[in-house]
Amino acid sequence: MTTHPSIEQHPDLAEMRSRFERATSTPRGQAIETLGLLTGLFLAASPWIVGFSGLTALAVCNLITGVAYALCMGGFGSAYERTHAMAWSACAIGAWTIVSPWVVAGNVDTTRSVVCNVIVGAVALLLGLAMTGSAMSGRRSGRTRARGGPGPMA
Repeated sequence: MTTHPSIEQHPDLAEMRSRFERATSTPRGQAIETLGLLTGLFLAASPWIVGFSGLTALAVCNLITGVAYALCMGGFGSAYERTHAMAWSACAIGAWTIVSPWVVAGNVDTTRSVVCNVIVGAVALLLGLAMTGSAMSGRRSGRTRARGGPGPMA
């Protein structure tokens, strides 16, 4: 009976982990994560900062989506190899934030709430796309090097 080594020691897995570690340790990756965390915290607090906390349905929606976005974007730095696929969920939260003033039940589409949600949603969507782009560029550069071609620094 033969024993197989653990998957944890597989060379491809080790290379993938080091690639994801490099992606999150770059200044660009750290800036995206920090801006994403701040965007999520602002989204959660925006009803009270901007002044539409009386619109309870949208205030609760922004609180929940802001906390979810902050947790989603904040999780990339500590465990990027396991959470990079969640960047698409950050994009979805950003898109939801843009349309939520018109979708949430009740008359919540005031000028303040619409302007705030559209701007914060656009920033959240762009940061999610930037994080997704980091994951995709890491995959492409890894594939190129695996084929023997030049890496991203060539």
